[in-house]
Amino acid sequence: MRRIWQASPEVQAARADLDAAQARARAAAQPLYNPSLSLDAENADVNRRTAGISLPLDLSGKRRARTSQGEADLLAAEAGYNLRRRDVATRWLKAWSTAALAARQSELGQRRLALMQRFDDLAAQRLKVGDISSPERDLAGLALGEAQVQQATLASNEAAARAALLAISGDQLTALPPLPKGLSPALESAAPLPVDELPELRQARARQASAEAGVQVARRARIPDPTLSLTGGQVRSGPRTDQVIGVSVSIPLPVLNTGRAEVDAARAEADAAAADVRSRQFVLRAGQQEAQARYAALRGAAEAFRTGRAAAFEDRTALLEKLWRAGEISTSDYLVQLKQSLDTALSGQELESQTWQTWFDYLTAAGRLTDWLDGRTQNGPNLEVSR
Repeated sequence: MRRIWQASPEVQAARADLDAAQARARAAAQPLYNPSLSLDAENADVNRRTAGISLPLDLSGKRRARTSQGEADLLAAEAGYNLRRRDVATRWLKAWSTAALAARQSELGQRRLALMQRFDDLAAQRLKVGDISSPERDLAGLALGEAQVQQATLASNEAAARAALLAISGDQLTALPPLPKGLSPALESAAPLPVDELPELRQARARQASAEAGVQVARRARIPDPTLSLTGGQVRSGPRTDQVIGVSVSIPLPVLNTGRAEVDAARAEADAAAADVRSRQFVLRAGQQEAQARYAALRGAAEAFRTGRAAAFEDRTALLEKLWRAGEISTSDYLVQLKQSLDTALSGQELESQTWQTWFDYLTAAGRLTDWLDGRTQNGPNLEVSR
């Protein structure tokens, strides 16, 4: 996953956004005003040479308010970066499990094709000795043709799954790790984080803090800052030369634009951000409960499938062929039961893949996906997905 994160354009874009937020935070912490230098010269009845420097004074705390907003924006960007990495990991893991399922189903399809080819050959031999009728021989040929068509479909599905995986990871992993043969971890191995600690809510709270700081920025902007000017030089009038020095203070008058509308707009944005936090709390809490219930149901079904007779595909196919050769079941019965066994085996593989995908969804909703990848979940088996 680290290699995929390093090569992912999405993660690189999120990293660039985070770098920009860090630069904006540094910019917001800088002083608001720069000093101004002025030089004046006048030749007339009175010759004047003066130099002056002026500086607006931030007496209302504009810099502090901007610094607070920049820090909040930086926290939101950091949360967004972590979310992007997590989302890329979730999508890759689910696409990987889909590709692994497609490979296993294609392998099982090859097994089915070999069985149908063998059955077709045996049917031809038995037709020659008169053990089966011509219609039964035709059934074997039709079953072989259907297996060939289904195998082409499985191969197409595998190619599509690998393409979806490559769209996320590029060519970072040429040899994919296989899907684990054991069951996915139990729910108890990764206890969910409290909703308030989830990265989505951290990002929403950071945006709320930024909006609240924006209110303070708008309020401070309404307060005019005075400009202090210091001037010095000399004035020559005839034979007399005088040194002059002057101090002046100017302040804008907020009479045409009081800035009240900007404050009202910032206050409304802060209220919207607070409402978004509450909304995300509801959604995230419901998402955790849904993911937990879905995973528990699918894992229970996968465990029941493994321990039941439905998983004994090889034993059933060998028994069916033995019964058909002995003439205890007809060709049509053999094909029906073999097809049912194959369909059940494919369904079992799909169930296990769905269980793994739901596990990744649960880890995402629980805020534990990165912990699980790093091996920091509670007493649960971990999967090494990088070589």
